[in-house]
Amino acid sequence: MSKAFIAAVLQDSASLTGTAANRAAGDLMAAIVKEMKKNGKFTLPSFGTFTVRKTKARKGLNPRTGEAIKVKAGKTVRFKASPTLKKSV
Repeated sequence: MSKAFIAAVLQDSASLTGTAANRAAGDLMAAIVKEMKKNGKFTLPSFGTFTVRKTKARKGLNPRTGEAIKVKAGKTVRFKASPTLKKSV
């Protein structure tokens, strides 16, 4: 799914212009990111939940040289599909 796809769906369902639909899609995505930064998760009922998880620092290998490197701690986003979504797919 892309921003253009979301904008096209919004344009068709709400009879918006292309520019307004594109802006609405961008605002929607920005609101989701803002909510995830604030609360650490975002839930769309009957679709699923996005959660932010911390990753620990770890050792890795440079695939080109085989040299051991340190990978810094960070954050990643996980998605868990709702039972309704699982049944419909």
